[in-house]
Amino acid sequence: MDRSWINASRISDVHEKGVEEFLQFAKRNVTGVNNKYYCPCVNCLNGRRQDIELIREHVLCDGFLKSYTIWTWHSEVLEQYSTVSATECEYSNLYSEDCMEDMIRDIGEDSFHQAHVYGSLKDDSETELYLGCSSFTRLSTVLRLFKIKARNGWTDKSFTELLELFHQILPEGNTLPTSHYEAKKILCPMGMEYRKIHACPNDCILYRKEFEGLHKCPRCGVSRYKVKDNDGDEDDMKKGPPVKVLWYLPIIPRLRRFFANVKDAKNLTWHSNGRICDGLLRHPADSPQWKKIDCLYPEFGSDPRNLRLGLSTDGMNPYDNLSSKHSSWPVLLIIYNLPYRLCMKRKYMILSMMISGPRQPGNDIDVYLSPLIEDLRLLWDEGVEVFDAYQKVNFNLRALLFCTINDFLAYGNLSGYSVKGHHTCPICEESTSYHQLKYGRKTSYIGH
Repeated sequence: MDRSWINASRISDVHEKGVEEFLQFAKRNVTGVNNKYYCPCVNCLNGRRQDIELIREHVLCDGFLKSYTIWTWHSEVLEQYSTVSATECEYSNLYSEDCMEDMIRDIGEDSFHQAHVYGSLKDDSETELYLGCSSFTRLSTVLRLFKIKARNGWTDKSFTELLELFHQILPEGNTLPTSHYEAKKILCPMGMEYRKIHACPNDCILYRKEFEGLHKCPRCGVSRYKVKDNDGDEDDMKKGPPVKVLWYLPIIPRLRRFFANVKDAKNLTWHSNGRICDGLLRHPADSPQWKKIDCLYPEFGSDPRNLRLGLSTDGMNPYDNLSSKHSSWPVLLIIYNLPYRLCMKRKYMILSMMISGPRQPGNDIDVYLSPLIEDLRLLWDEGVEVFDAYQKVNFNLRALLFCTINDFLAYGNLSGYSVKGHHTCPICEESTSYHQLKYGRKTSYIGH
């Protein structure tokens, strides 16, 4: 089937005819859930199910996802189109690849070289789902089910009920877990753990290291746990859930997983081996900042596998309600070693922590960033041993924080620089051109 209509003008007859052919293809090959199918428009990105009429409206008005040339979300088999270039297959539709077996092999190989949890992973990846089953193993089945759970937004309760039903349907003696909790325990050896770190409700400290055993803040005296009366006795202050929690996802195990995958390990050296060097600025590796780092730290720049990371954070409202009193601050890391087509893809963005609470952390955000900063300092000062699946060797991985991405207010929180007043510009500082309005008393920066 001709796919050239995807790049044609949306008001042309060719594009409209191509959309109708795609809709007919989807209806023929996909069993829709309540007559709804994944929408390939540039806004839904095959992440939401819509009915046919709404998909037609989205695609004609917003546009068809141009990288979606092989319709794997709509039951098209990849092998049917072997003429597609390798580059197009590599960068288009990253989430539709069915690579569970490769993932298990890569994780097991990396775990073997790191000399931990390999036994349990190997057992799970080789255990048949039931006697005589050659298509699925215990680990591959759990991975597939979690993928479907995340894609469709299943609750933990519904996931547990589904596992219980499948366990009853499958032959007796099958190894499928019967609850969400048991399924999570199977995935724990994959190194995707997270940490719940209790925090002071006034953003004074994190209850870790020397403060881990305390039950109230040593600075403000507020209880670590939710209690009805802060003046209660010591036993009452040890009861109840924590007032505030920081969710931290350690970055070092996740970086190890990237290098455990052959394709990702190869892509992480693209800036050195695959980039076009013609003096034009196409990638952060072409910037003067990148070259200056290589000049100042030649030992770091000599190994293209050493990572340059970008940090981005800002407040968001997860409930889409402007009057909500809940604040969430996700902290993301971007890997700039990757090709420009991949480094800003969701698959390669690392969510390192989530700061949530009734109010934003403000200038106290450095308290919450301390676990991440410690890992970054370790990666810069000493490095960590990592197995490179592409070159089949162990090496010492180092990383640095290349830049931060944020708006001006978040810049003030991260850097500690005052973004209010007369000398707001962090570059001009005291030379900032400002004007104080006579009646409104606001500061304007006319001519700056």
